[in-house]
Parts: sequence; structure tokens; C-alpha cells
Amino acid sequence: MNPSAPAAPPNTPPKKSRVLSARRAILLATTIAGLGAAALVIAPGLNLSAGYPAALAQNLTEQAHKLQAPIGFADIVEKVKPAVISVRVKVDGGSQTTGVGNNEIPPGLREFFRRFGMPDMPNGQGLPNGQGMPEGHGHNIITGQGSGFFISADGYAVTNNHVVEKAESVKVTTDDGKIHDAKVIGTDPRTDLALIKVDGAPFPYVNLSDKAPRIGDWVLAVGNPFGLGGTVTAGIVSARGRDIGASAYDDFIQIDAPVNKGNSGGPSFDTEGNVIGVNTAIFSPSGGSVGIAFDIPADTVKSVITQLKDHGSVTRGWIGVQIQPVTQDIADSLGLKKAEGALVAEPQTDSPAAKAGVEAGDVITAVDGNPVKDARDLAKKIGAMPPKTSVKLAVLHKGAEKTITLTLGEMPTPKEASAETPSENGNVDLSKLGLTLAPASRVAGAGSEGVVVTGIESSGIAADHGFSTGDVILEVAGKSVSTPADVRKLIASVRTEGKRTVLVRVKKGDNTRFVALPVGKG
Repeated sequence: MNPSAPAAPPNTPPKKSRVLSARRAILLATTIAGLGAAALVIAPGLNLSAGYPAALAQNLTEQAHKLQAPIGFADIVEKVKPAVISVRVKVDGGSQTTGVGNNEIPPGLREFFRRFGMPDMPNGQGLPNGQGMPEGHGHNIITGQGSGFFISADGYAVTNNHVVEKAESVKVTTDDGKIHDAKVIGTDPRTDLALIKVDGAPFPYVNLSDKAPRIGDWVLAVGNPFGLGGTVTAGIVSARGRDIGASAYDDFIQIDAPVNKGNSGGPSFDTEGNVIGVNTAIFSPSGGSVGIAFDIPADTVKSVITQLKDHGSVTRGWIGVQIQPVTQDIADSLGLKKAEGALVAEPQTDSPAAKAGVEAGDVITAVDGNPVKDARDLAKKIGAMPPKTSVKLAVLHKGAEKTITLTLGEMPTPKEASAETPSENGNVDLSKLGLTLAPASRVAGAGSEGVVVTGIESSGIAADHGFSTGDVILEVAGKSVSTPADVRKLIASVRTEGKRTVLVRVKKGDNTRFVALPVGKG
């Protein structure tokens, strides 16, 4: 502006370019809301109070200030951080345990779990994979660090089962630096959850979320990585419903907020300060965060912790079947329109399912009218019900739909499966499939039913579909087999019908499953 320019005469209407009409003000408000802070940068000297009603001007000004305010998580952290605790345990290494973060984990999943617990490092020496150091009378005392959080003012707190399992003593450090003794109320290895109790209430606590997060939502992880305590990291929900093979109840939330050794059992929060999940596993060949971590969902935590608090353990409904997913190949073999439901590989002897008439080859499609998406969904639905509950199963049996009513049993302790590799005897070659078979009755230790895989081509069709030496083929196309000739005959029959796959029932050790084996054209 030229300071020597003459002032405008009194009552002279202002220039149109200097005044905002009410209509233009509303349009400007919409623009600011849509463009955010960028709109303010474009017009830094704009007078928002000129030319339209004061109320609208005030609202616009407030919105502009909000847009200019810094974005962060400090308010949420200030609210939730006091409820997060560091958990320190001591375990007698003389017992059959592999240390913090390893207990009850299948060998194929060591990369997920083995480095998630945080062993102490006395005298500067690391304790790899939970190995302890001698402490009197030949015993190894393993000390480890984890995380947890209070869920009530009277001192109940959640952590991971693999943090406190078999612990001789548990101590927690609260956000104010105070150390308390803790008692393990109950653990659940299947979901890797534990409930502990600390005396000295009241304690600050947080709530478990009532709603599932969406993929892309912000998430904050708070915990005790590397024993540092009170560490906050941020990221997003990367995926939901992850199955990493830890148990039949896998339904993990995947997040990319950095979590490391010692974060086990710590909470992940949404932007409202509610717990959406419990940090339980990371995928990391190096042992540090690579942006892939897994949380137990809040709804699972609620149901498990309630039982642990009331009973000290978790009981689950059980129907007693080995199940597997219905792949598209299996669906085609059974004549199903969609690859949905849970395929029964084997009903266990004297189980509720066997007594009610469920048979191998049946596909369970619904429980009490609720559709079953896959094998994992069936396990979750049945496991969420208490024993002695009466349920109705919708079953596809040999192409016909029927309803089976049964009473749930109680989930037993899992058994370790074992397998024996039989010797070769009386071999018959099925070269097109890459299989060499023999009657089970002629192979020591194989039993009297089915035919045994005594040889397999590593590059053959059967090997590609999971067959291995020692497997016992019990059925082909729904019919029992006792000789390799039976297998050939039934495969030929399937080809004659114009089908490209045949459903084979296979026993491996104590487990039975179905395999859709491609047989091509006749």
C-alpha cells in the first residue's frame, strides 16, 4: 500500500475486492475445510471478520486456528501411559521351558515369537533365546522383561502368557517408578493371554475398545522395549484377521507401530485412548522391528480375561473334529459353489461330533444358523461357547444338506502328534502322480487300513500337494482303499466322469486331512 495515497472519503463504499459477501464467506469456509492449512497459506492476510455475520466469522476463525494447531498424540499418551506397566519375571531354567517369549510355540513359528521376550543381560553378556545363567545347585534362573496394563483400579492387569508362564516370581514397575509384587491369576496358552494382580490400589487403568479398528486407523503402542520402559510408538493398523499358525484361534491385528523385545503384553491404543489389542508377536529375522507386529484383538481379550478372573482358567466348547479349509479345488471336487465352510478330515473317537453322526468328508457350513466362513471361523465359533451348550450344525453330507444337533464337550489338552516312516514292501508305482504305494497291512507299523506312500518324487504332483513318505491314503473319491489297485481304479473313474481333481483322505501321524489331488484327463 502506498502511504502517500489519499484516504478514502467518509461513507465511500469499499471496493468489491476488499469485501466478502455472506455467500462468498460460506464458499470460503467450505474451501478452508477442504484445503486445510493450505488455504491459509494462500491468503495469509485475509480478514475473516469482514463482510458477513459475526457468528459465522467467529466459527471460521476458530476452524482456522484448529487447522493451524500442531497434530500429535501427546494428549492421548498423557491419558493412557500411567496405566501401562513393565513386567519382570524369574523362571527356573531347570524346568522344561525355553524362556520368556518361547513357551508353547511351534518350531515353525520361532521367527515370530522367540525374540519378543526380553532376557536380561547381566555383566554385559547376552542371553540368546532365553538361556539363563547358573544360580546355585545347577539351576538356571532366567530373568525376562515384558509389558502389561491395568484394566481396573483394584490392580488387575493384562499381559502375555509367554511372559509370565512358569514364572517363580513376577514384579511390575508402574509409570511412576514404583515396584510392586504381582500374582498370576490365570493364563491361557491358546490365546497367549495372562491376568495378573497387583496389590496397593487404586491404580490408573484403561478400557478395552468396544469396536474393531479399521485398516488404516492410527494406533499407538506403549510398552517396555529392551527394558527401557514407558516407550510410545505410532503407526497404523496394517491388516486384520491374520493367521500366523500359532493356534486354531488366530485372529491377529497387524500393525506397523514399532514394537521390539520387551513389548510383549503391552497395549495398542486407538486415538480415543481405548485398547484395541495386546502386542504378542513380531515377524523379525533380525530380532528388531521391521514394521510387522501382531496384536490379540480386544474382543478376544475381554472374553478370555473374564474367565481368567472368575475361574483362573479358560474352558472352551469342543465338538471333536479335525478340520481344514475348503479350498477351491476341494469345493470343485465336492460340487460346492463357493470355497466356504470347514471340511471334516476326521471326527475323533467318542467325541460329541462322532456320537452325533458327523463323518469324514462332511462340510460344516453353519453353527446355529450363522454361516461358517472357513475352518478357523468354526474353531472360533465353537470355542467361544461354554461346554454343555446345545448347538445345531448345518452339514453338507455326500452332496445333501442336513442339520445335526449335538452338545458341546470341553476342549481337552492338546496331544502331541507323532509319525512313523514305514519301510517299503510290495510297492506299486503310480508314476503320473509321483507316488509309490503299498498296502498298509504289508508295512510294519502302518496299521491295517489304507495304502502307504512308500516313495515320492520330489518334483511330482503329489509332492507339490503335501504328500510325503509314510502318509497313509485312507480314501479316494469318498471310498475306502486297501490296495494301490483301488487307488488306480478310483482315479480312473474320476477321470471318466470328466473331473480334473480327486479328493483324497490322507493320514499323517495322528492327524487326518483331505487333499484335492489333480489327476488331469484320462
